Amino acid sequence: MKMAQMKWQDAIKKVLDAAEEPVHYTDIAQAIIDEGLRTNVGATPAATVAAQLSRPPLVNEVMRIERGTYALSTRHVAPLESESPLAVVEDIAPPAPSESTDVEDMGLINAFGMYWRRDGIDWSRSRNAQLFGSQQSGSAGVDFAPQAGIYLLHDRSRTIYVGRVTKERMGARLWEHTRDRLSGRWDRFSWFGVRPVQEDGSLGTAPSGIDIDMLIATLEALMIEGLEPPQNRRQGDRFNALEFIQIIDPDLERRRLLSQVTTALSSNP
Repeated sequence: MKMAQMKWQDAIKKVLDAAEEPVHYTDIAQAIIDEGLRTNVGATPAATVAAQLSRPPLVNEVMRIERGTYALSTRHVAPLESESPLAVVEDIAPPAPSESTDVEDMGLINAFGMYWRRDGIDWSRSRNAQLFGSQQSGSAGVDFAPQAGIYLLHDRSRTIYVGRVTKERMGARLWEHTRDRLSGRWDRFSWFGVRPVQEDGSLGTAPSGIDIDMLIATLEALMIEGLEPPQNRRQGDRFNALEFIQIIDPDLERRRLLSQVTTALSSNP
C-alpha cells in the first residue's frame, strides 16, 4: 500500500509514533499533509483527524492528554485529565451534527478570513469572483464567494468600511466595491461568515433557530460602533441599544483632586 493512500487511522498512528511529545489534532492533520501520507484530505482535515482519534480501534491505542492533544498509549501511563471517549464518524467524513468530538463548537460565526489581499482575487469574473481559502496548508481549497456574513475593507491595516451580506453573495458584494466610490480606498479585506465549511469543500447552511438577517445586521452595527470606520456614512441598522457615558469613579476623582492640592501646597510653602 502506498503511503499516499494510507487510511486516516494508520496515518494518525504514524504521526503519533514519530512524535516525541503529545500532538494537537490540528498539528497531526498538518503532519499527514506535509509527509504525504494521504493525497485526499478534504477541506477540513483537522476535523476529520479529531473524529478518527475517537473511533475504534484507534481510540484504544491513543490517550487524550488534554483537550485536543493526543499521544500513543504506549508513551503515557495516564492522561492528565479524565475524559470519556468521544463518538466519531467514518473514515473520511466529518463529524455528524449529533456526534461530539474534540472539535470546538463553532457557534454563530463558522468561518472567517483576515486581511486577504484584494490583488489575490480575479475580479475579471465580475459578480462570479471566487474567494479561495484553505483551512490548512495542503488541504482542499474552498470558495467562499457564496458566504453570508459581514466584511471589513482595509487600507493596509486601517479598517475603512464595514458591510454586511445577508444573502449568499460575499464575492459579488466585494466585486461591487471594486467599482463603486470605495474602489480606490482598499487593498485588503476581512470577512466573517455564518455558513460552515463541509468536508467536501462546499458551504453548509447557516445555523438554524435564529434570525440570520438580524444576527448579521447586529454584528455589522457592533463593528461600526466599535471601529468607527471613516467610509461608513451611517450607524448600523437595527442597533437601537441605549448608549451610556462613563462616569469616573468618585474615589479616583477625589484622589486626583487631593493630589492636585498637595502638589500646589508643596510648590508654594
